[in-house]
Amino acid sequence: MILYPAIDIRGGQAVRLREGDFARETVFDADPTDAAQRWAAAGAEWIHIVDLDGARTGAPVNMDAIRAIRRRVAVKLQLGGGLRKLDHIAAALDLGIDRVVLGSVALSAPELIRQAITRYGAAIAVGLDARNGKLAANGWLEQSDTDAIDVAQQLAAAGVETFVFTDIHRDGKLQGPNIDALQAMIDAIPAKIIASGGVSSITDLEGIQQTGAAGAIIGRALYDGRVDLAEALASVEKARG
Repeated sequence: MILYPAIDIRGGQAVRLREGDFARETVFDADPTDAAQRWAAAGAEWIHIVDLDGARTGAPVNMDAIRAIRRRVAVKLQLGGGLRKLDHIAAALDLGIDRVVLGSVALSAPELIRQAITRYGAAIAVGLDARNGKLAANGWLEQSDTDAIDVAQQLAAAGVETFVFTDIHRDGKLQGPNIDALQAMIDAIPAKIIASGGVSSITDLEGIQQTGAAGAIIGRALYDGRVDLAEALASVEKARG
């Protein structure tokens, strides 16, 4: 399992939201590159970046901050938020992003995902953000009645190899991941699942690892100091055997 320390960017700053609510925001780093350098120094293989403004507006917004991160750290970068056109995807990959995460288009434009997979292959992941098993979109501001597992199965059949599965109710609340929902997703599709939302301890990461998840995103617990990234990485590596 790979750990993905998270950097959520809004207004050029590294922030964390509670349950994706833009009204419940905490700023942790005025310069997101500071966070990126901390996570790289701790030994991260990947960093997960979200352009929160982009997710809300439907087009990339914080590319200057993302470009600065790319220049400062040598680790792999995974980026989501506002990537809803092929041009957006191409620009991110040209910038040096290693994998992009397409979210809202899973509902609004699944054909775009198929086109992106054909063109870019494993550099494309799909974000499945769910409340009670149903997908949300547009920065989690819009709720659908579409079942997350149904969409995942369709897109896996179309060639998507990696999914980021977020339980919105757990995100930013430090109440632990939704292991049952995560396990159901892993069991339902033949793809790599990266878990997101609720991680508050190394014990939570161990629980995620036992599901067979390919990765886990960890955010607020790192910024709050509840989890030391170097210790978490060592724990995950030990469990790999």
